[in-house]
Parts: sequence; C-alpha cells; structure tokens
Amino acid sequence: MSDYTPKPEHRITDEASLRQLFGATHDLAMRKSLDRLSGHAQDFIRRSPFLCIGTQSADGRADVSPRGDPAGFVTILDDRTLAIPDRPGNNRLDTLVNIVANPSVGLLFIIPGFDDTLRVNGRASVVTDPDLLAGMAIQNKPPKVAIVVTVTEVFMHCAKAFRRSHLWDPQHFQDRSEMPSLIKIILDETSGAPADDKDMRALDEALEQDYQKTMY
Repeated sequence: MSDYTPKPEHRITDEASLRQLFGATHDLAMRKSLDRLSGHAQDFIRRSPFLCIGTQSADGRADVSPRGDPAGFVTILDDRTLAIPDRPGNNRLDTLVNIVANPSVGLLFIIPGFDDTLRVNGRASVVTDPDLLAGMAIQNKPPKVAIVVTVTEVFMHCAKAFRRSHLWDPQHFQDRSEMPSLIKIILDETSGAPADDKDMRALDEALEQDYQKTMY
C-alpha cells in the first residue's frame, strides 16, 4: 500500500499558481456557458438515457451516482428546471441525503455513441409532488421522489475524454468475465464469498432475478 504524500513544493494551493501551468482559456470556452437550457441542450437531454449526478454532504464529502432510464427520462419543466426520477436502489440514499444537506449539484448527460456530453450545474431539492411523479411512472410504478434541479449553468463538453478512452469503440470493449461478478466482489470485501462455485452461481442468479423484480 502506497503512503505517497506530495512534497509541499509540488502541491498547488491557489488558483493563480494553477493557471500559470496552462494556456489562456479560449474565448468560446467561456462564452459557451449559459444560465438556462437552450433548444440544443433540451434536445440533448431528451436523447439521453444516462446521467451522472455529483453531490456533496454538509461537511464536503463528495459523491457521484449514475442515473439511467429510457431516453428522455429527465423531465424538462422549463428552460431552467429539470426533474429526475429516483428509481429503486439499495436505499443508501447517498445522493438524496446529500441534496437535503447541500443543494448544489452537477449533472453530466451522456448519449450512447456521442463523444460530446452536456454539463448542467444547479441547485436541487427532493420533492414528492404526486402529479410530477405520476408523469414519471414506468410499468405503472411512479418513483417515490424526484430530484428537481434549478439550473444555474449549462454547457456542452468537448469529446476529448471519450475519444481518448475509446468508450464506444467495440474493439476496446473488455470481457466482463475477466473480473469477478458484482456480488462476489462485494462478498469478498465484506463477509466472504462461498468457495463452492455452485453456491456462487446461485447467488449471481439471485441477484439477476432481483434486478428483474426491483428495476421499477
């Protein structure tokens, strides 16, 4: 286990020192930031089946959580307001608890096959409006709550990260079987996974069945 600690002279502790290492920001990169959802941003959100939401607890502990549903699952209430359904999960409620304590959020919208992404920053609240939730129902099951975001900043993010990672290139896809299953990883790191392969397969199958029953 590494005990690496950077020397004080190698740590950057102020913005001025940081910016000295980089070139000037392109004017267009500054001007692209908007305070509302343009028509293009709204079109992007309607196409997106997946986003990541970043939150922070009251004491500054950061968290990022994925959210996914059929494309267009995020409701655009107006050009400054979004609503994200909260589907069944493991009930840790990390994102929701953080929002209650600290409403600042960051969203990253992703569309499969698109290398560029959409970033949205704003302030969120957890709401139980039955009319709003009813419109988010899937298989006649509305979410218990929705995350309503008041938008403060919107801009498109360039394609470099996705192109560097070859995220959508099938030639770079990795074989999932080269790592243990999710349930085995969790058991290895907690109570211990069964040594018997048959028992492990039964646990993996049970998890898949649970996915099917509790997706919505």
